[in-house]
Amino acid sequence: MSIRIFNTATRKKEVFQPVREGKVGIYVCGITAYDVCHIGHARAAVVFDIVVRHLRSRGYSVTYVKNFTDIDDKIIARAQKEGVIFSEIAERFIELHNEDMAAMGVETPTITPRATDHMDDMISLIGVLMQKDFAYVVDGDVYFAVNNFHQYGGLSGRNLDEMQAGARVDINDKKKNPMDFALWKASKEGEPFWESPWGKGRPGWHIECSAMSRRYLGETFDIHGGGEDLIFPHHENEIAQSQAATGRPLANYWMHNGFVKINSEKMSKSLGNIFPIREILKNYHPEVLRLFMLQSHYRSPVDYSAGSLNESRAGLIRCYTTLQQLKEIMAASANSAATAINDKSLARRKDFINRLGELIEKFNSALDDDFNTAQGLGYVFDAVRLINNFATAEKNIIETGKSAVLQEAKKAFEHFGAVLGIFQDDPDHFFLVDKEMESSKRALDVIEIESLIKARQTARIDHDWARADEIRSKLAALHIVLKDSKDNTTWSIE
Repeated sequence: MSIRIFNTATRKKEVFQPVREGKVGIYVCGITAYDVCHIGHARAAVVFDIVVRHLRSRGYSVTYVKNFTDIDDKIIARAQKEGVIFSEIAERFIELHNEDMAAMGVETPTITPRATDHMDDMISLIGVLMQKDFAYVVDGDVYFAVNNFHQYGGLSGRNLDEMQAGARVDINDKKKNPMDFALWKASKEGEPFWESPWGKGRPGWHIECSAMSRRYLGETFDIHGGGEDLIFPHHENEIAQSQAATGRPLANYWMHNGFVKINSEKMSKSLGNIFPIREILKNYHPEVLRLFMLQSHYRSPVDYSAGSLNESRAGLIRCYTTLQQLKEIMAASANSAATAINDKSLARRKDFINRLGELIEKFNSALDDDFNTAQGLGYVFDAVRLINNFATAEKNIIETGKSAVLQEAKKAFEHFGAVLGIFQDDPDHFFLVDKEMESSKRALDVIEIESLIKARQTARIDHDWARADEIRSKLAALHIVLKDSKDNTTWSIE
């Protein structure tokens, strides 16, 4: 087993070698808690949830740290607008964030530190930078001096001279260099503050991540992650201040997920195309949104649209239909006596189990190769086809006891689901939720639909096949799919 990760810092895939054998430390930049989470937050959350899940499935003990920025200009502005204290705003949106993550099946990180709980760590780190001449004070503000850190720009591949030449400099700017960034901000009237050697104030955005990652993972840890938009300046500045203070690399591997576009356009508030997670989940089962994220490689951009979600829904329905079939077969076989199995049947069992095992290995290998969920899902759908073909080919699957073989398929899907965070719902419940959501979205009259289905059942009992076919056609026009069994008829929506 060899896991390979594309390292943004080196711009190539590298074999993963953790700092401590068998253990992995991961730090991912979390939200600034001033508003509800949107589709962009959802992607980053799902991407790194998969990274952690897969590493754990491969036997690593993972410490996953994801912070909350709970003091910031935007938080303060919202608090002032609403006439409340800043902590009330932060607490509200952290709670909503946690609800959204739980709804999407994102596992809670090992540690979820908040900036305001680590002021001493940040002040101490800034003090070290002051002592080493990497920082300076102007009127109570403390700035990092990028000219003194010669590796600045290494992560993003930007040249410092070019950045300086392209920067706009205010004639009243207190900074020595336009690229210098704030480590500590002097307090303004009416703003929250903390005491420091440089006066009352609060930390800059970048210093909190350096302080918290160091606190929980050490001076050098394995993986630092976040969205592509954080490469510069946030992660570039984290590297500068951390490495300047310790003389050691901050993280050995840098991972960044691609952007989310909305109907092929850049997502932005000015375009009014920001979609909150909780609004999306009013219309789609959470695993639909999750599957949408997984169908592209994490470093690639994804294009969010109603059409793309509907495609993901269709794929998830295919999988859950197979899982429902497995559930029904195994439930029925529990009450059936096993019968003798001939050599031909045994050979088919062995072939099925071998091919299923090969798909599991290919799935694992795809995830080992820079967490390629898109390729991994291809093997999941291959497994769906394999299971369906096996069940169809074995006409007397219950009576001959071949359903025992499908226990292996169930185990396979439990593995796929544990890594990808999907297939966590009971199939019957999944279809119930999906039916309710689709009926609401399409303004379908559920009472009328079920009345028509009962009328069709009566027609079939009376051998009025013309009437039964007429009702089926009417329902088909509404994209209603009927499934007839010996005892009843169930329905779903295409």
